[in-house]
This record gives sequence, C-alpha cells and structure tokens, in this order.
Amino acid sequence: MTTTDRPATKHTIRAANLGLILRTLRTHAPCSRARLATASGLTKSTVSSLVDELTAAGLITEHGPHHTPTAGRPALMLGPDPARRAVLGLEVNADYLAASALDPTGGQLLTLHTDHDTRTATPQATAQAAADLITRALNHPALAHRTLLGTGIAIPGLIDPATHTVLTSPPLGWTHTPFTDLLPPPPAPTGPHITGNDATLAALAEHRFGHLAHTPDLVYLTGEVGLGAGILTGGTPLTGTRGHAGEIGHVTLEPDGPHCACGRRGCLEALAGIDAILHAAGTAPDPHTPTNTALTHAVATTADNARNGDPRALTALTRAGHRLGQGCAILANLLDPAAIILGGYYTDLAPWLLPPARRTARTHMHAPPPGDLIHPSTLGLTAAAKGGAAAVLTALEEGRIPLTPA
Repeated sequence: MTTTDRPATKHTIRAANLGLILRTLRTHAPCSRARLATASGLTKSTVSSLVDELTAAGLITEHGPHHTPTAGRPALMLGPDPARRAVLGLEVNADYLAASALDPTGGQLLTLHTDHDTRTATPQATAQAAADLITRALNHPALAHRTLLGTGIAIPGLIDPATHTVLTSPPLGWTHTPFTDLLPPPPAPTGPHITGNDATLAALAEHRFGHLAHTPDLVYLTGEVGLGAGILTGGTPLTGTRGHAGEIGHVTLEPDGPHCACGRRGCLEALAGIDAILHAAGTAPDPHTPTNTALTHAVATTADNARNGDPRALTALTRAGHRLGQGCAILANLLDPAAIILGGYYTDLAPWLLPPARRTARTHMHAPPPGDLIHPSTLGLTAAAKGGAAAVLTALEEGRIPLTPA
C-alpha cells in the first residue's frame, strides 16, 4: 500500500484542514472567520477551532476589528503572523552555500553566503559547512525570538522524492548521496529538512515572490554552474515519475558539439551554460580558484565588456542567446507555459541574451504567444534559497509537515 492509498485518519484530516486555512488566508487576508469558512468550504465551528490552533502555533494573528455600516459587533480580521515564526532555505551550489530566512508572509529576514568549493570537498565536509551556516542563521539577531518551521535545501541534481537522496549531481560530483542524513544535529530545534532540486525550488520562489508571482504555469532556467529547468503547472512542481523532469540542459542540440559535464556532446548546457559563455567570451575564471566571488567577477567582466562593445563578448552572448532560444522553444512547444524565467547569472547578462533568445524562440515555436515569453528573474542568485524556504511553507499548507510549538 502506498502513502496515497492509506485511509485518512483524524490526524491527516486535521493537518489537511490546517493547511487549507493557511492557503485560504494567504489568498484572502485580511479576512474574518466567516469569510474563511465561506472561502474554504469548512463549517464556522471547524474554522474557529483551526484558527485557534494556528494562532497558538504562531502562524495567524488578529489585525483588529473590521467596521461595517451594518449593525452588530465588528468582525475580527485575521492574517498570517509575520512576527513569531521563520522558515529557512539553504542552497548548496558548486562553489558556495547560501541561506535565506523568511517570515511566514515571505518577508526577508536574513541572507547569508559563504564560498565553499563543493566539488573538491567531501559530502560530509559540505554537510558540516551547511550545518555551520544554519547555526549562524539561528544565532543571528534577525531570528531571535522566532521558532523555525523547517529548512528547505536546494541542490543542483536529481533528487529521490521519497528518500531525499541526491541520486546524481554533475555540478557537485555526487552520486547516491543522502545529504540530509549527513547533516549533524542542530543546536536548537529546526523543524524538518526538505530537499529538492534547485531549479524546481527556484521556480517555486518565483511563483510566490517573483515579479511574475501567482503565474500558475511557468518555467525557471538556472543560470549557475549547471543549466536545469524548474517547471510549475497549475502552481505545482512538475517533477516526473522519478523526480527527473526539467533536465533541459542535457537536451542535445549539436551531436558533434562540445563535451558536456554529463558525458555527452552538444548539450544545451555545453553551448549556453554560464561556463560555456564565459569561456567563449574569454572571461572564464581560473579553474584553480573556483569560488563564487571569482565567478561573479567573471560574469560582471563579461557584462562590462559587452557594454563597451567588445566583439568577443558580444558574439559569445549572441550565440548563447540563440541557443537558449532554441531550448525555450522546445519547452514552449511541450509545456505551453505562460512565462520562462532566466535566473541566476543569466540575469546579469540578460540585456544581451534576451533579444536573440526571444527572436529564436519565436521562430521555433509552433504557436508563439502575442507578448514576450522569456523574462529575466528579479530574484537573481537568491531564488533557490528562497525556494527552499517556500517549500517549507508549501509543505505546511499541504499538511505534509506537523505544526510545532511557537
């Protein structure tokens, strides 16, 4: 019997109803208990009990009475409580670790970053570095007097959705790595750990917090060391049967093209990934100093060179833009999303990548939309970490993680 086949119990029904109230409140706040009952379809007495539990858990707060022209006592308005709880997102990348703490409304509380060469470190050493970053976040004044609901961990690779094991991560050099099991115990309660693909979690962040927030069908393209796609359909991640969906970076465009990190040739990532762009532009960082600082500097140098009319930089970006357009056209023809978002370092290079990408995508699409399909992210390099935090909020709203005391 699978998890989805198991009969509902009073505990699972309660958790589902608590999540329903949180989802409804996120859409309709501020609103009264009566409005919550109408919008959720639950009875007023059930809503009142659920609201009391969520208030005690530090997730709902009263905003004061709402006065109306009609007679009777004003209704107390409810909304998410931004003051007592927090969620943490952690991104594990090839050359850095990043943490982002948010309040339950999505407000930014804290961002931390540290260079870390994950490719040469052991998974155990990386787990220790990640735990140290989590401890730094927990000890930061911004999280004082807050209780953590959970931590979402974004990793560039294929993640087993059942065990959260990293099956393979070419950017990190990992195979069959149970990363969350390697994390040492935290000094304070942190709630559950949720591990996911970085592109999928970044797409979730765009859906909740980006400039195209609430777009139900969107695709996010990572612009980091690797190139992957996070896909949302109806606001829900499309991960595939084994969690392997979205590997657009390893679609072959040139069978005899350059070698890719996956072992094949001519993949989109090998033609239009950030590493490929920097090498073609002559700005790739020293391979012996593969730090995030060095990569950031190389991307900035490429942008400066393009801005100053450097032919090599302009040619590299134009060619990569056309290749990205081909990849976006494939995604558009298969999925018909409302938007494709270029994230990560692509955002810094967007002024030169977008025009050829948009032209080429339109040429190769079966039914191009009337407006632009491809957009730059406004979340930049914070998207994956914010997506980890968003995954915790989503799991709470879906009743997949338990409430803990505030």
